[in-house]
Amino acid sequence: MPIERLLIANRGEIATRVIRTCRDLGIGTVAVHSDADASALHVDMADDAVCIGPAPAAESYLNGEAIIEAALTAGAEAIHPGYGFLSESPDFADAVRMAGLVFIGPSARAIRAVGLKDRAKALMENAGVPVVPGYHGSTQDPAFLLERATEIGFPVLIKACAGGGGKGIRRVDRAEDFEGALAGARREAEASFGDPACLVERCIQSPRHVEMQVLGDSHGNVVHLFERDCSLQRRHQKVIEEAPAPGMTDELRAAMGDAAVAGARAVGYAGAGTVEFIVDGAEFPSTEAFWFMEMNTRLQVEHPVTELVTGLDLVALQIAVADGAALPFAQSDLSVAGHAVEARLYAEDPANEFFPSVGRLDRLSFGGGARVDTGVREGDEISPHYDPMLAKVIVHGQGREEAFRRLGRALERTRLSGVETNRDFLVRLARDEDVVSGAVDTGLIGRKSASLTQPPEAEALDFAIAAIAALRRGHGPSLDPYTALGNFRLHGPARQAVRFGEDEVVTVATTGASRHVRTPLGEVEIPEVSWAGDELTCVVDGRRVQAHVRRDGRVVIVDRKGAMRRFAVAVPDGGGDTEFANAILAPLAGRVVKVVVRPGDEVAKDAPLAILEAMKMDHVLKAPRDGVVARVCVSEGGQVMQDAVLLELEDSA
Repeated sequence: MPIERLLIANRGEIATRVIRTCRDLGIGTVAVHSDADASALHVDMADDAVCIGPAPAAESYLNGEAIIEAALTAGAEAIHPGYGFLSESPDFADAVRMAGLVFIGPSARAIRAVGLKDRAKALMENAGVPVVPGYHGSTQDPAFLLERATEIGFPVLIKACAGGGGKGIRRVDRAEDFEGALAGARREAEASFGDPACLVERCIQSPRHVEMQVLGDSHGNVVHLFERDCSLQRRHQKVIEEAPAPGMTDELRAAMGDAAVAGARAVGYAGAGTVEFIVDGAEFPSTEAFWFMEMNTRLQVEHPVTELVTGLDLVALQIAVADGAALPFAQSDLSVAGHAVEARLYAEDPANEFFPSVGRLDRLSFGGGARVDTGVREGDEISPHYDPMLAKVIVHGQGREEAFRRLGRALERTRLSGVETNRDFLVRLARDEDVVSGAVDTGLIGRKSASLTQPPEAEALDFAIAAIAALRRGHGPSLDPYTALGNFRLHGPARQAVRFGEDEVVTVATTGASRHVRTPLGEVEIPEVSWAGDELTCVVDGRRVQAHVRRDGRVVIVDRKGAMRRFAVAVPDGGGDTEFANAILAPLAGRVVKVVVRPGDEVAKDAPLAILEAMKMDHVLKAPRDGVVARVCVSEGGQVMQDAVLLELEDSA
């Protein structure tokens, strides 16, 4: 019996992605959601939806019993786990099948076989797949592991056996640092995975992360769908992925493909999966310089780039294989066409250690020329409970240079407001000269972090646009009494001034539709200006310029050429905005652990005021200047949203 109704045990963009393919196949869909996701996009897109619990993932999306019960109640015959959450839980896979449902994924036995890094490496080694030299055994005595590390040769990597997502990993360059690093990795592994066991292996000095997409069926057929390069990472988290890998040769592709297929066969793999390799970039593309890292028994976040270069729908193939069908092609039938690149767009602040950002998406529109996989819409609230990914922006080109050019353009034209995002960071990364040339490795983002995350410098045109927006009638509080009269004057041009910050004055002289703008960085002639909502179009030096401009209180934000620049507008008398200057705001959503001060306390600059716990870290909020605590707006133990006012200061008497 073919699958006619399928439940997606996930949320966000992967849930909407599965729903789209089910629609194409004529399969009915059931969404599950927490209380926090009751009005989410994936819920609206599905044919039916079931609430499975409160906002915390442990009580909803990780509640396997509730998910299976929802599938049975809604009449679904199959469950697609997506990625993350329960997608690689062998117990969940077993429970789904025991309930008489189809699990869209491999067998629980296959998941268990490669679920722990040490066991997976031993299995692959027996299958003839090259593995990184190291110790992958069960002995965990620190002295014994130090001996093995010394034999391997420093630097080495300590890795949590049950690890993932970059957790439980330490690089050790000297023997004397080994014991402390091992203790730290074990603590992190115990906290994250409930298992402190670690392995030790050689640290590849110029690593590239190249993975092979594999696909198997229940009839013994296994193929690979070529490689993806995921070397552009930040703290072991993938940022931009592409297919094929830059510089790949037919010989290396065949060697890695054969190794990936051998590994999949060794565990009797049926379904879509990924075999991840680490490659020595200094020896690339040598067929002797790649080693197995791990196998992911699920659909990968970056699977769309494989779809775009092969023309295949991996979700449709997953469903067909799980329903008992044989693969419709052999390895020789498959080929790569063009180049595809994917960027992960997150609600996070690159200038603030990439802290997640929560709030309402006041504006969200994507640039053209790209496939966009997203689980959010304009007006949605970004919750602190889940991964802050907003979307995946994926493009395809005839060649690599064209693909990256299209990616940069699509990101540049993407408009977002209401939360901080990594959009500007991604634009810079997509246009970085080393990235464009293909000189990528896993350390590139770390080496260039400062230049990729620093706020962009404003140009004279940005000052001019910000001033024009600040003086725009009918948008925000009036900053100048002349704005009430528009541009009419009895004699000569209308001259208006806007002060940004403490001493940056911009003067706008308007004659009809033309503006002559004097800025701290020079003068700008703008003969034409038109608005379409928040989109400004002007002509400068004969060229057409577009910008997305919005007001956030007394801050004007100019989004131009893939970079956002912020201009703080002073009040008409030239003073600062005391309401916001005196407020101590929460840098992100969290819990108030401690309030150090009380109203009336005198504080010096940098004195601690409060401690906020957010994203499993304590953040000490300090006084920005000398003053007196005027008001405490929160209490200990209370939850606060990002930018909530915690305390207010006033000048000392």
